Amino acid sequence: MVLGKVKSFTVSYDCLNDSNVPVFSSGDSVSGRVIIEVTGEIRVKSLKIHAKGFAKVRWTESRNAGSNTAYTQNYTEEVEYLNHKDILIGHERDDDNSEEGLTTIHSGRHEYAFSLELPQTPLATSFEGKHGSVRYWVKAELHRPWLLPMKTKKEFTVFEHIDINTPLLLSPQAGTKEKTLCCWFCTSGPISLSAKIERKGYTPGESIQIFAEIENCSSRMVVPKAAIYQTQTFYAKGKMKEVKQLVANLRGESLSSGKTETWSGKMLKIPPVSPSILDCSIIRVEYSLMVYVDIPGAINLSLNLPLVIGTIPLHPFGSRTSSVSSQCSMSWLGMGLPERPEAPPSYAEIVTEEQRQICLDVPAVREELEGPLFAYIHEFRFQPPPLYSEIDPNPDHVRRTEERRLDSCPSR
Repeated sequence: MVLGKVKSFTVSYDCLNDSNVPVFSSGDSVSGRVIIEVTGEIRVKSLKIHAKGFAKVRWTESRNAGSNTAYTQNYTEEVEYLNHKDILIGHERDDDNSEEGLTTIHSGRHEYAFSLELPQTPLATSFEGKHGSVRYWVKAELHRPWLLPMKTKKEFTVFEHIDINTPLLLSPQAGTKEKTLCCWFCTSGPISLSAKIERKGYTPGESIQIFAEIENCSSRMVVPKAAIYQTQTFYAKGKMKEVKQLVANLRGESLSSGKTETWSGKMLKIPPVSPSILDCSIIRVEYSLMVYVDIPGAINLSLNLPLVIGTIPLHPFGSRTSSVSSQCSMSWLGMGLPERPEAPPSYAEIVTEEQRQICLDVPAVREELEGPLFAYIHEFRFQPPPLYSEIDPNPDHVRRTEERRLDSCPSR
């Protein structure tokens, strides 16, 4: 009998999005198929899958231990987020080469479905950095007697969603700085920089509106600029490694001495970048907008405004008018609110004339109780309430009451 051969061995995911890209979040169900295409017949001991996800950092540093001695220090750390195993064919024991319990796969294409649940706890977003990464994958292993296992692996993407529609991420970011240039005993005038953006949270593809004012009172020609930076920070064994990368930038007009430039919403578009990673203990990915003044022959005057790159874009009622700091930001809330409080219903709208007459017919047994106290209760119960008014009908009485309270205050 001539044994068959495995023509192809792959892992495929059931994608629920239109782009046909396997993207998932914490708590999602990851499903797919292991596809085996064979020619002839093969006998299989087991077909297993192993789903795994982890963040891992690694870098090396060279150190000197003496005049002629040097060594390399390795820094590694790992955090596991997912570890799931399942058997699609056969049994757990596959270390022997016995012919018992084998499964025959006939010629053709065969698909074996699998499914697993991602943890409900927050997961780190998939990421590839210079000194670390966050990866998720499903690996399949095909075990056959007297042969080495066949292995195939396919990664999938995890996004830990960041909703920018929160008060913290909708709050504006602003700052002001000033710098005076000195050259030996000569001091020129200051260079001042003020900058503001509407909010802290953005999503890839959005444009940041930059509002800034740059005043050059120095004797030099300066150039205002802005740039978005991504900062990758890796942690291992109590040490930290940081990498800063330019994401996007723009340049303003050169400013001669005594000139001022104003940016009234200068646009800087965010390219497709990885979302911020803020909850991983060994990898952090953060963003910032740097608005700065390029000063020849001196240290630049710069303002750093923090950014958070999220995955859930601004709500349709958002945009610049949704900034929580502006007066217009809350205007949408007032659309359904009356400008003045509505007056309560009148007494006649609630109590009919018939009900009022019934209440006025007090039983004779109560007549013996008539007196000052019962007369007061009787009058209060059956008289209509006073007409509603927003103007105090007795302002003098209220004023005299407040004066008496002030006179009786112990602190006076």
